[in-house]
Amino acid sequence: MKSSKPSLVLGAALLGLALVGSAKADPKDYEFQLVQKEIKVGEAVVAARLVDRRSGKPVPDAVIFAKRIDMAPDGMAMMASPIEQEPSTEPGVYRFKTRLTMAGGWQLSLGAKIQGEEGTVENKLVLKATQ
Repeated sequence: MKSSKPSLVLGAALLGLALVGSAKADPKDYEFQLVQKEIKVGEAVVAARLVDRRSGKPVPDAVIFAKRIDMAPDGMAMMASPIEQEPSTEPGVYRFKTRLTMAGGWQLSLGAKIQGEEGTVENKLVLKATQ
């Protein structure tokens, strides 16, 4: 059976599209960014936006599986506060209720799984608690 040249080219092009379409993004293609870098001491809601670095678009519906807030930036990693995820008010923004017990540098550590992607996104974000 003899194949024509146009059908071979078309077949190769379709195979190429199929391979590109099924490629997974690297976890490094995503990052969390603080919505506010300065927050008042006391009861606080810390918000972080998850974005796709390639497009700059927010990433909704990620599953946050790890969260921690502590004073590691000021050399006091053992000084941690409880942190609880709150409902989101906009797509791609993840909110966390906590208590910032003193002024200074605080580190928000997050780990997330993005729907349909392999690997996990992990970031450590530094914010400042002010009086």
